[in-house]
This record gives sequence, C-alpha cells and structure tokens, in this order.
Amino acid sequence: MTNEQQHTAKMKIEEAKDKVIGSIAETMDLYGVTPSAGNLYATMYFKEQMTLDEMREELEMSKPSMSTSVRKLQEIEMVKKKYIRGSRKHTYAAEKNFFNSFMAFYCQMWDREVKMNMDAIKEAQSLLSDVEQDGTANATDIDHAREVYKQLEESKTYYHWLADLVASIRSEEIFSFLPKK
Repeated sequence: MTNEQQHTAKMKIEEAKDKVIGSIAETMDLYGVTPSAGNLYATMYFKEQMTLDEMREELEMSKPSMSTSVRKLQEIEMVKKKYIRGSRKHTYAAEKNFFNSFMAFYCQMWDREVKMNMDAIKEAQSLLSDVEQDGTANATDIDHAREVYKQLEESKTYYHWLADLVASIRSEEIFSFLPKK
C-alpha cells in the first residue's frame, strides 16, 4: 500500500468517525446534555480513555466547561472515571454500550418521575381526605374532593406501570419481550 493510499484510508476513517461524532453529539440533547458535552461524549466514544487535559486539547474547551461536561456525563452514567495505578491524573472512559447508557439514563429519570409524582399524590390525597373529614366543607366541595382523589388514584396505575418498566429494564427482563438484535 502506498503512502497516498494509507493517507486516503486514514482520512476516510476519520471522516467516518466525524460523521458519527456529529450525529451522536446532535442527539445528546435527548439526555439533557449540552452540545459541548455531547461532542465530548461522542469524541470519547472512539477512544479507550482520556484525561481532562487530553479532552481539553482535542476539543479546545475551557477547563470549567470541560469539568462541567464531564460531571454531567458521569451523573447520567455515560462516562466513568478510571483509576490508573501510578498516575496522578484522572482518566475517563465513555460507556460504549448504548443499551447500558439507555438503561441508566431513562431508569434514573423515570425513577425520579415516579418518586416525585407519587409523593405529590400522597400529599394531595391527604389534603383531599381532610376536606371530607374536617366537617366544615359543604357537599359540593366534598364531592369535588372525592372526584379529584379518585382521579389521582387512577393516575397511580401509570406510575406503578412505569416503576415496573424500570424494574424490567434493570433486570434486563425487557429483552425477552424486545430482544437485542
């Protein structure tokens, strides 16, 4: 293979990686990730691991922006800190298994949704029960409180279902219904 052919092959490989990096970075907003953090994750996807200095150099990002991006990616489990014996610098690696990324991110968000809304429903239903039990409300208000209480009770079905979905994703039982192909 000539030097020119080798150069052409390397250019095509870099162009192919750039296309995927651009696409991943652009779609990272689904995960609540800024474009710069999306670009960082996408770049790291093609590397074994990177230090903060390597990230800053390759992406020409400021130190505060880099730290914020890495922290956000760690929170959503798309980047993990690696420890290398004898090295004083932290090294980071991108999660390359998109199933793991999906499961970690959406389970985290859905857990939060279930907890927040179930807590709110519990408090709301307690207040609605007070309306009926305190003896000062009129019949119209009591009927309305019962109606709202019932509506909230029915909404719990969704949150229980969502919690079950999260459990089936974490246990990977979902893959028996929707196999990885």
